[in-house]
Amino acid sequence: MDQPLNRLLLFVIFLSVSLPISAAKVSLSPDKWGDPAGKECVSCHEKSSAGLTTQWKRSQHAEAGVNCLDCHKADIDDADAITHEGAIIATIVSPLDCGRCHTTEYEQQRGSVHSEAVTLIENRLPALAGHVGGAAIVAAGCDQCHGSTVRVRGDGTLDPATWPNSGIGRINPDGSKGSCSSCHGRHRFSKAQAREPSACVRCHSGPDSPDKAIYEASKHGMLFESQREEMALNSDSWVAGKDYVAAPTCVTCHMGAAGKLKATHDVGMRNMWSLNTPVSQKQQLVVFEDGEKIELPESMPSPRRGSEISKMDGTMGKVKAAATPARRRQAMSMVCLECHSKPFTNSFMNQFDAVVNLYNEKFGQPAENIMQQLYSEGLLTPTPFDEPIEFTYWELWHDEGARARHGASMASPNHTWWEGMYLVGRNFYSRFLPQILEVAGKERGEQIISSHVLSREGHEWLKHPNKKNPILGYGKGRLSDD
Repeated sequence: MDQPLNRLLLFVIFLSVSLPISAAKVSLSPDKWGDPAGKECVSCHEKSSAGLTTQWKRSQHAEAGVNCLDCHKADIDDADAITHEGAIIATIVSPLDCGRCHTTEYEQQRGSVHSEAVTLIENRLPALAGHVGGAAIVAAGCDQCHGSTVRVRGDGTLDPATWPNSGIGRINPDGSKGSCSSCHGRHRFSKAQAREPSACVRCHSGPDSPDKAIYEASKHGMLFESQREEMALNSDSWVAGKDYVAAPTCVTCHMGAAGKLKATHDVGMRNMWSLNTPVSQKQQLVVFEDGEKIELPESMPSPRRGSEISKMDGTMGKVKAAATPARRRQAMSMVCLECHSKPFTNSFMNQFDAVVNLYNEKFGQPAENIMQQLYSEGLLTPTPFDEPIEFTYWELWHDEGARARHGASMASPNHTWWEGMYLVGRNFYSRFLPQILEVAGKERGEQIISSHVLSREGHEWLKHPNKKNPILGYGKGRLSDD
């Protein structure tokens, strides 16, 4: 095995086993499973919540002797502790609670892009869902995928404006971030369910994260549907190329074990590009000594081990390790190599990168530069989404642009072109550029377009309006030159 691969595996293993748990909870270990008082929970809930109880009875928790009180038990000093039928419990079983037994999974999940899902959109919510929609949409829409900050009322009950909520980045009363049940589903907590693509497409569908449609249209999705019975979804060991070979799922590529690559609950660790941003950048993953993580663009200097840099919440953290974009790409490629040759894998990645670079250079960067100039010149108000061009720009990168880039990353040619880059180009030329002229005026607008668009490669054809037209023939509507 070559040295770069050795270093990559050591980094992956480091992420899997070396990060600390940050807070204490009621202890739970194998010798303390099966709290006798938990039997009373089952007896009562068999009548009041029969479906819930049946789910638990069919779970591996029940097989192992882990009961309701084992998971819900709390200390009286916990922020969300309540007295229920004589027991001190917390309604929410947080990742910190699960981490009492599932230590490695908690450590991996902590600081991941999933656990930071609330932080990632907190500035967008007031501008988009809050203003264009309203508080009800934020609670029942955005928060149900990204997560809410769950508030505890004075009587210890949970604020119904923030609960129920199983959003992947939910901020829990104990300070932990995330929701294990978002993927595993309470109260059965099935690993098979979490391995199903349906566990992911609950949120990864629609304009901003079109992965459901893309996966289903790809060869991978087709193989999964036709050979689902060969996927060993319930297997304790689930290593691609060993325990199953029928097809990859979302978990396979982003989290699953493959060959010597360990499984991880950090779903973003193998992602080299940022694909849901106005302009994609290659990202380096920085891990702090307290287990939190942050992504920095490749253009920034890689922080040294032991140095202190700002974390996502603005506080300073000491760097434990950093993975370059190349190392992250290598990890993802290791999954591909279980079924594909090295030349095939490298060529696919090159095609994917070429689409991202095309989007960036032809549409993403020019559009971003133009919007920044319109704001800086006072041609747009600071208020977001109060002018048509702001909706056009949002959809350009957030909807069509994301779909094109995701389509290329997941091998769906239709979403890469017709549902993606074609719509980017159509709306860029037919909506975005004309709206610049409306906002800035014809003379200033043409100057801006000339500076940011016509000067770039890929837009030369706009300078030749009388060149042969493959749709109409030649010139201004003539069907031929005869």
